Amino acid sequence: SNEDKWVLTKLEETVKNVCGNIDNYEVGVALSSIYDFIWDIYCDWYIELSKPSVQAGGERGLVAQNVLAYVLRETLKLLHPFMPFITEEIYQALPHDCESIMISEYPKACDCRSFPADAEKMTKIIDAIKAIRARRSEMNVPPSKKAALYVLAAKPQIFAEGEGFLQRLAYADAVSLLEK
Repeated sequence: SNEDKWVLTKLEETVKNVCGNIDNYEVGVALSSIYDFIWDIYCDWYIELSKPSVQAGGERGLVAQNVLAYVLRETLKLLHPFMPFITEEIYQALPHDCESIMISEYPKACDCRSFPADAEKMTKIIDAIKAIRARRSEMNVPPSKKAALYVLAAKPQIFAEGEGFLQRLAYADAVSLLEK
């Protein structure tokens, strides 16, 4: 799904960034990249985006669970040099393929886990949700009050794919898509 490909692409960008910064002895910048990924991408967005799939179960739910676990494992590996004991403890609680995170392979950049076109679609949906939330906040509309949402876009099919996310995360009761 687009949200899975989006998080995998973001993880790939983070791996490239972290490895490049470590190679250049920019340890603080590398750690900041990991922090930003964990909070801004994984926790703030991907966990919320994957909830409907996990709750629905079936094959789609299993895929979402596997992506959640994979991304968490790879993030722990990135974080391990900075926080060895806690990352080892969490790693041991997850399904893993190595005796210890310390001897597991450190993540390497690989374009095979990058899906820029799908990630761009998801980024547009997330940007729209952020903009809607900001507008609702500016207008003092409480999250409990659902409102009709009209999306005017050059490519409304992108938002049609993310209609469920718009309803749930932008607090819309109905979404109408209009083409420019």
